[in-house]
Amino acid sequence: MIIEAKEISKIYGSDENKVVALNKVNLAIASSDFMSIMGPSGSGKSTLLHILSGLDKPTSGNLFYDGKEIYSFSDKELSVFRRQKIGFIFQQFNLLPVLTAKENIIMPLLLDKKQPNETYLKRLTDLLGISDRLTHLPHELSGGQQQRVAIARALIAEPDIIFADEPTGNLDSKSGSEVMEMLKNIQHKMGKTLVIITHDNRIATMADRQFVIVDGVLSEVTAK
Repeated sequence: MIIEAKEISKIYGSDENKVVALNKVNLAIASSDFMSIMGPSGSGKSTLLHILSGLDKPTSGNLFYDGKEIYSFSDKELSVFRRQKIGFIFQQFNLLPVLTAKENIIMPLLLDKKQPNETYLKRLTDLLGISDRLTHLPHELSGGQQQRVAIARALIAEPDIIFADEPTGNLDSKSGSEVMEMLKNIQHKMGKTLVIITHDNRIATMADRQFVIVDGVLSEVTAK
């Protein structure tokens, strides 16, 4: 899947209260890219992720997935598109406390009235090292294990692209490093496109393509 953002701007307020969160961002994301977008708090990085992933609409500009402008979709079409094509990983794990790890993982499929592919589920949970934790409730898991469950949930519908917003923000450095290595491993072995938003330079430099956003202006700083 090829993603193209063209002249994306996001403006909040008007006149003296006007805030330009994104300023004419242009970006092309190719299939199997692993890229990071780094910036300080308030730089516009989370706003950019929300727009690239269809969670928020730009004030101006266009966003194309394989040549289709996704903001021309109806709200229902966009919701289905996100569920089937995009995986989300957030700083908060957002696991349902009364469901087991496995039930949390397969929840997106059940919303589409689908049953999980057990072979794929096993491969995924083996890669994430949580196969022996699937019957546990979230409170019985460590923070790192909970984030791995959240990663499996993001991948269960076999999406084309994964967006991760500060995925290690709630973890200690050891757990955060383990989660990042697993994400990198999955991206490589499964050929997924991975876009990570972070303020941590150590995490940003793990990506093949690295971007910086400052005051809503995006620039690529290095390509391995």
